[in-house]
Amino acid sequence: MAAGKPTKEAKAAAKAARKQQSKERRQQLWQAFQMQRKEDKLLLPLMIGALVGITAVFLVIGLIFGLTWFLVPLGVVLGALAAFIIFGRRVQKSVYGKAEGQAGAAAWVLDNLQGKWRVSNGIAATTQLDAVHRVIGLPGVVLVAEGSPQRVKSLLAQEKKRTARLIGDTPIYDIVIGNDEGQVPLKDLQRYLTKLPRNIDAKRMDLIEGRLTALSSRTGPALPKGPMPAGAKMRGVQRTIRRR
Repeated sequence: MAAGKPTKEAKAAAKAARKQQSKERRQQLWQAFQMQRKEDKLLLPLMIGALVGITAVFLVIGLIFGLTWFLVPLGVVLGALAAFIIFGRRVQKSVYGKAEGQAGAAAWVLDNLQGKWRVSNGIAATTQLDAVHRVIGLPGVVLVAEGSPQRVKSLLAQEKKRTARLIGDTPIYDIVIGNDEGQVPLKDLQRYLTKLPRNIDAKRMDLIEGRLTALSSRTGPALPKGPMPAGAKMRGVQRTIRRR
């Protein structure tokens, strides 16, 4: 047998692992569907409506042109896809709705960014769990603040000044999470970042990340890994921040 060639046992193990992963994903989707269905009374009507409506349209077109055998199955597939998209968007809306306004929500969104983003959460914070996070990407450097707009304003100004000293003329964007004028809603954060213009390349990103490492060398505040439930006890976290 040639060196490096996978054995039958290895192939079987890999196939079994893929099946297990697929099974786990289906279970997770089913659990998410059951949870969303209980909270969202419009979910099933919208999904069924999309499936039936699209299928009916393709059925009518098929009857007119004598292509029912082809268009009806296509309509079912497209209807099922539309129903799945509706499910995904309503789950996402529900998740963001629950996370909005909770400490750590923006950090959680940034941790789930897709693409070439370098995220440093909690580079600055207050004892009230207001925080500034830094994102390095093709647009440049983005500072994302969450918490009280009055308190994070000074944090943003300080971090922007410190960052500008090290990155030269690279663009710096600052964002405050919220629903007031001039702020970016939590649910729109990812979309906002992806719509920013591309100003630098990957090499420049590496250079900037290296220069800013010193700013992040100090231990960051003990911020939550994800959204904290409203009203959660945060005295211990605040004491930790004060000691730092």
